[in-house]
Amino acid sequence: MDEELLELQRQFEFAQQAKSSIRLSDRNVVELVQKLLQLQIIDFDLLHTISGKEYITPEQLRNEIFSEIDKRGRVSLIDLADTTAVDLYHVEKQAQHVVSSHSSLMLINGEIFSSGYWDTVSEEINERLQECSQISLAEIAAQLQVGSELIVSVLEPRLGTLVKGRLEGGQLYTPAYVARVNAMVRGAARGIAVPMNLTGLWSSLLVLLHDMDGSSAVAVDSSFFQSLFNSLVKEGEILGSLRAGVNWTPSVFAMAQKEYVDAFFSQNSFISYEALQKLGNPQPIQLLQSRYPEGIALATVFAHGSLVEMLDASVEDTIEHGSWFNSLSVLPQSFVPEDASKILSLCPSVQRSLKSGKAHMLGDSYLFSESFVLDLFNRIEKDMETFLVSGLPEDSQSAKDSKQGRDDVSSLADPDDFDNQSGIRPMPEKGSKKKKGKSMGNVKAGGSEIVPEFQESAVVKSKKNQKKGKVIPALQVPDSKSGSKKSNRVDIPVFLSEESLIQKIKELIPDLEDQGLDDPESVLAPLANYLRPMLLNSWMERRKAAFTENSQKMKRVIDNLQRKLDEDFLNIQLYEKALDLFEDDQSISVLLHKHLLRTAATPMVDALLVNLDMHSKLSNGIQVEESQDPETESLSSSTRIALAKGLNGSLSTKAIGLVETLEGKRVELFVSAMRELADESGIILKKLDKKLERTLLHSYRKDLTSQVSTETDPVSLLPKVVSLLYIQVHGKALQAPGRAISVAVSRLKGKLDVSTFKTLSDYQSAAVTLLSLISAGTGNEDDCSSDRILSKKELLEDSMPTLKSLVLGGSSQS
Repeated sequence: MDEELLELQRQFEFAQQAKSSIRLSDRNVVELVQKLLQLQIIDFDLLHTISGKEYITPEQLRNEIFSEIDKRGRVSLIDLADTTAVDLYHVEKQAQHVVSSHSSLMLINGEIFSSGYWDTVSEEINERLQECSQISLAEIAAQLQVGSELIVSVLEPRLGTLVKGRLEGGQLYTPAYVARVNAMVRGAARGIAVPMNLTGLWSSLLVLLHDMDGSSAVAVDSSFFQSLFNSLVKEGEILGSLRAGVNWTPSVFAMAQKEYVDAFFSQNSFISYEALQKLGNPQPIQLLQSRYPEGIALATVFAHGSLVEMLDASVEDTIEHGSWFNSLSVLPQSFVPEDASKILSLCPSVQRSLKSGKAHMLGDSYLFSESFVLDLFNRIEKDMETFLVSGLPEDSQSAKDSKQGRDDVSSLADPDDFDNQSGIRPMPEKGSKKKKGKSMGNVKAGGSEIVPEFQESAVVKSKKNQKKGKVIPALQVPDSKSGSKKSNRVDIPVFLSEESLIQKIKELIPDLEDQGLDDPESVLAPLANYLRPMLLNSWMERRKAAFTENSQKMKRVIDNLQRKLDEDFLNIQLYEKALDLFEDDQSISVLLHKHLLRTAATPMVDALLVNLDMHSKLSNGIQVEESQDPETESLSSSTRIALAKGLNGSLSTKAIGLVETLEGKRVELFVSAMRELADESGIILKKLDKKLERTLLHSYRKDLTSQVSTETDPVSLLPKVVSLLYIQVHGKALQAPGRAISVAVSRLKGKLDVSTFKTLSDYQSAAVTLLSLISAGTGNEDDCSSDRILSKKELLEDSMPTLKSLVLGGSSQS
């Protein structure tokens, strides 16, 4: 057999050494191979090498890859492509085939690893671990240039066999080191007697290890301690309970806590959640409810049912005696108002009383019997009657100021009524009480008795205006800026505010403050808010009744005011026409305008303001006594402003403007402001027409004629004579102060016959002289001066019949 093999070898060597007469090029070979593939003579795959001069089969490539892995243990696919001279694509494809065919191989991140390689690595790691007691997986991964996850997956199945150690938290530890640390953890855990967060314990153990080992200390992660601790708990070597993985409660503490809670709860019938939290229990309610199912969980404490029975007895006594009760005064001091409110609501007697309406829970801890609340309501309601009758304090003060302003008005004549040059005393003014109805400024008799057609006309106009909706009480006139909604709003009185009611309750029930509570307002405010709607309803009912009672008074006030303004406004329009005669003399014109504003306009404004103020108070339900005297006392300027400001909305604005016109110098401004205020308040002011003017002048002349014929004072006769002459000459009613009499007399020159004017002028000169003597002789006892005064007065008295006959004769002729 050997000889045959040797012969074949010699023949093969001879064939190789023989030179062929036919040589094929590389191109011919490639074409030949392709032809063989087409003819399927070659029925297997061929792969080109990188050089393109060689062919290799996939089976051969796989064999070469496996051979390379078996030789080196760890091979990169890139290195295999270089070694086999085959494209990387074919190498990767065949490498996956090789790895899938051999379970001991793994392809990770472009590298093929064999199990033998990892066994060798594990042996090396174990040798190093035994030398230094600890190795970091990150360090091993960096040296092997692989991921830490791969290292973990490789080492875990080899722990305890090839690798003698323990893997925890990315670290490898030797069994001896693990036993040492385990003993430290067991000792520290057994020394804990109170609940503790284990994170702090692990930090202490790390410090202890560094102190023990110094610079050679092994780096230990907290998870290593935690893992050892969990194993000890599972094995029963340490006793306790673990919550959330780090909160440790030793069994010795749990037993002591249970004994403390049982003892405290049995002695006091309650225990606070805060006490359990201080003992380290984060969920005290759940613990107590599981241990004492019959207990009651309140806001801050856990109570026994016996406290409800105790409260129930006190509540029954409170309701029976019609009193009030503070549950905090009976409960322990640890109870807060929220606790008292909840446990009070659980009392059977409280539930029955609240359902039947015999008691009320106000505040958190207070219980009031219905009879007590009604008694308090009745006492406050009685005090409310005082406010209803007298009005609010500011109303009383306004009335006081008004009265004070009236008392301050002097009854003496205005200094402007005397002329320093002429010394003429003025006529009696219309506002005078003593000569009301007899002075020259009053035309009441003529306006109401002689002209019945004027009355009929006024009534007809009033009815027409009422049909048109023009006559509106002052209260019902809405503010144009505020709108209808605002006019319907009902203002709540100050004495029914929460602060006022709380102060009143303090006065009536001082015990609420005397019992030493930290916050007595906690019950006063709820009690006041409970009583407030009842008191408000009562006040509204009383106010409604007062409105009904005051409605007739309001009607009489408006009717009386309307009648007075009808007369006075016509008079001032009548007197205003006479002022046109003196427009050429500015100084006398201003004097006459101011005199008419003071004598005729001011009383009209005073009456209007007083009556509007009275109407406003009556409309607000305030009891106001009606004045029996139809005449209004003169008011001071400050009182007029106060009354005007006290009116509502735009009515107040127009009233203030009217008051300001009294200090002006033009009557027409007053007339315009008076009309605006009258329109705003719904009062009708008549306009003076020709017919009314003739009627009033006739009445005024008749009244003056009567006064001149009966006058006995020589000085007072002069202004009346002058006014009568102006009616006869100009057909106008003149109201002139004493300082303007001389000018008024001089303007009659040429209007009267010479003898009449001379008699009037001499009489006026004598009257001036008499007044000058009287003024100069005041306080002088000189007999000569007295004789001169008497002589001058007798002269005037002797001239009076002549002057009267001249004036009255002319009047009768007219």
